Amino acid sequence: RDKLLANTVSGGVTVNDTLMHIAHENLPFGGVGDSGWGSYHGEAGFLRLTQQKPVMVQSRWARGDLFYPPYGKRFDQVMGLLKRLM
Repeated sequence: RDKLLANTVSGGVTVNDTLMHIAHENLPFGGVGDSGWGSYHGEAGFLRLTQQKPVMVQSRWARGDLFYPPYGKRFDQVMGLLKRLM
């Protein structure tokens, strides 16, 4: 069994039965290469079939006007301090 698994390429394997890994919802199921669409079922399927989309919503009350134009005297003071620290 170990030699067979190590020397073949497959999307999933059921040992001593046929296709039972398909029925297990937490195991990924799908072919490899041209034989299938990839993995689906469980977490592997979720990760395969979704696209991460990071979203950050900055509260307008939390943003500091220091970082947005028009820059003023305070910006110049902070930049001067940062330059001295570097």
